[in-house]
Amino acid sequence: MKPWDSDAFFQYPRNTVSTSEGEVEMPILYYDSSQCMAFFWVDCARAQSLLSDGLDVVRFGRKALAVLAFYQYRTTSIGSYNEVGTAIACVPKGSRQPARPLLSLFRSVDKGIVGFNVIDLPVTTPAACAAGRDIWGYPKFVTPIDFSLQQGQFHGAVHDPAGGSPLCSLSGKIGPGVTAPLINLILYSAHHGQMLRTLVNIRAKGPMCLPGSVRMHIGRTNHRMAENLRALGLQDARPAFIAHTDGLQLRLNAGAALP
Repeated sequence: MKPWDSDAFFQYPRNTVSTSEGEVEMPILYYDSSQCMAFFWVDCARAQSLLSDGLDVVRFGRKALAVLAFYQYRTTSIGSYNEVGTAIACVPKGSRQPARPLLSLFRSVDKGIVGFNVIDLPVTTPAACAAGRDIWGYPKFVTPIDFSLQQGQFHGAVHDPAGGSPLCSLSGKIGPGVTAPLINLILYSAHHGQMLRTLVNIRAKGPMCLPGSVRMHIGRTNHRMAENLRALGLQDARPAFIAHTDGLQLRLNAGAALP
């Protein structure tokens, strides 16, 4: 018996969904994981140009918020794998802009509308790739991903599937921070002509940190992910802040179609 079998967070009704790589039990459960999320202020027009149709960028003053998130999933219900997501904070088109956008990220996912649109999502296994593409329409592809988080030092890299230098990397010594619960997430994705709203229930604490010496680097490649990062103006960029943890647990739910 695994320690999480008696954990109420994971005692959740489940159903089976078919993908091109086999069946997946939903929601997908993540029992033991690490993450490092780097948040960047970017130009609103640049961010809007990369969003899926039907979404508007959230304005934090004169800027938009982009995230590059590295994950190391050691134990999950679909096996171990690494993942990296580039995402932009957004709301469904026509929605009112939040008066306090940063605080809105901390609202209950049952009440909030501010979420993230994932524009690139490499993973390291075909099963994880198929699940993301077939169930949610996420822009996944399979490639090697480095992840190292030790004593406040982080290094992560997404390798080019075609070989050569990495598509991107995030490396450096993370600055000081304050420990707080990590926020639950709302993800928006276009799938089969519909806009899905997906809730990610997260249980973890970790420091919200200054960036320290951490910097983004984009490789010399024309791969879509590298091009999107360049379009956001993130070459050699310094994050605004970083959230990281070695104790990430979550439930990734099925998406609900917006009316």
